Amino acid sequence: MFQEERMQAISEYLTRHQRIDIKEICQRFEVSRDTARRDLLRMEELGLILRTHGGAVLPPKGGVEVFEYKVRLERESSEKREIGLCAASLIKNGDHVLMDASTTVQFAAENITADDIVVVTNSIDIADVLSRKPAVRTYLLGGELHPKHRFLYGQATVDKLADYRVDKLFLGACGITAEGLTFPHEEDGVVKREMIKRAEQVIVLADHTKFDNRMFYRIAGLDAVDLLITDRKPEADMLRLLEEHQVELILVPEDDSDD
Repeated sequence: MFQEERMQAISEYLTRHQRIDIKEICQRFEVSRDTARRDLLRMEELGLILRTHGGAVLPPKGGVEVFEYKVRLERESSEKREIGLCAASLIKNGDHVLMDASTTVQFAAENITADDIVVVTNSIDIADVLSRKPAVRTYLLGGELHPKHRFLYGQATVDKLADYRVDKLFLGACGITAEGLTFPHEEDGVVKREMIKRAEQVIVLADHTKFDNRMFYRIAGLDAVDLLITDRKPEADMLRLLEEHQVELILVPEDDSDD
């Protein structure tokens, strides 16, 4: 059964029963817990459900959109915080860095301890975090502000990126498939694609729910990624693809509790 078919069946179940848990999804559709979590994550992004501890419920009448940045930041898991902490440890004294607008990347920004760092970002929240770090010089890209997801985008943003060349790019990922990295918003994806061109090393931060999760807009193939930091080893097919594209993998300690 394809993900779209499971999602439809889950929606029908919720219409009858109002709530569903991960165990029920695993038993009903004979899938792993990771697959069940990915299905619920995708449904939440589409506004079909509200995730709860260990399951999901229907959203209020009128639906729900992808959660605003600040809401997502409050809901982020301990795994993502560990990924951000690991990413921060890769920033060395004197580095020039690009950071995209991602909650996981924001956790990396919060944990920077290196000195004499220059960071370029299109995230107003990451810029705010970095403004409190005396050892970091921050360049906030111009452009139009997306008020809900709090990133700057547009032609002015892309044009300004052409002026920079950095050592490392820290990139959050919404979806990682055999086709590469995908994101829900084209306007943000265009900026991320340009960021990739400006970095010597592309470092992707993604928890395990992002694997086999295809979003609307593809920004790059796996060959664009140098290093991937995640919390669980990908399944065999994805692991093989990462190895073929020479993507280095770093695993942070796992947390097996249900979100």
